[in-house]
Amino acid sequence: MTLNTDVILTCAVTGSADIVGKHPNFPITPQQIGDAVLEAAAAGASIAHIHTRDPETGEGNRDRDAFREIVGIIRESGVDIVLNLTTGMGGTLIVGDEDPSKPGEGTDFVTPEERVLHIEELRPELCTLDCGTMNFGDVVAMNIPSHLAVMAERVRAVGVKPEIEVFDMGQVWLGKQLIADGVIDSPPLFQLCMGIPWGVEADPRAMALMRDMLPDDAMWAGFGISRMAFPMMAQSMILGGHCRVGLEDNLYLEKGVFATNGQLVEKAITIINALGGRVLTPQEARDTLGLVRQW
Repeated sequence: MTLNTDVILTCAVTGSADIVGKHPNFPITPQQIGDAVLEAAAAGASIAHIHTRDPETGEGNRDRDAFREIVGIIRESGVDIVLNLTTGMGGTLIVGDEDPSKPGEGTDFVTPEERVLHIEELRPELCTLDCGTMNFGDVVAMNIPSHLAVMAERVRAVGVKPEIEVFDMGQVWLGKQLIADGVIDSPPLFQLCMGIPWGVEADPRAMALMRDMLPDDAMWAGFGISRMAFPMMAQSMILGGHCRVGLEDNLYLEKGVFATNGQLVEKAITIINALGGRVLTPQEARDTLGLVRQW
């Protein structure tokens, strides 16, 4: 694989991490998240990756009403952008301090069917499929292979393509096994998630190794977080992949300067253009990934 000059650029507008008090204008409410997607689209993003948050506390959640409102805002605007909704919530285990044998406060572990109800209803072009169990800081993200198979089959049944999110080497292996088992169609789409504690480090060697482990027909993108967001974005393009930026991954435009999602997209496009590439339109992204717009 060589330099990718036709780049699909995802903007991950809000995520689920604890950001209360860390950014003065972080999108939290459905209206704010919907507006953030429209801002990213106007700046030139191909895809919007969307989580929901509790409007009162700012904490990440999986509120179907909020997903419904956000998607409604985007679709009613008439703005074209590929939608990628998370299914990552509902797999969280907090280990109890007093009794580690019992789930602690904040645990949110539900059936695989429940984790994709909003996908079945809203039918975005893409949804994430977090392909492995890992330590997410001090939280355990639990993604059991049998649950992933159920989720993959259910989203395929409604015409939604899974973006296989991999945070470490073994998760690439699991993703390939799900493809071999026939629950994910080829060509698959992988997202290489770099630098999230405690997955794979944001290192060019690690990204290149993960890329080399992918199936021959795989399409892929990569990203890093915090100060490694733009270096890993450029590295992904150089290694033949697509790119992602957004406030989910990085709060700053440069050191000490808070960003908006639109500003992060604009900076990414500047880098992509400087490397000799261009960002694909949403429809070009659909054509490249084999997606069908269902609304």
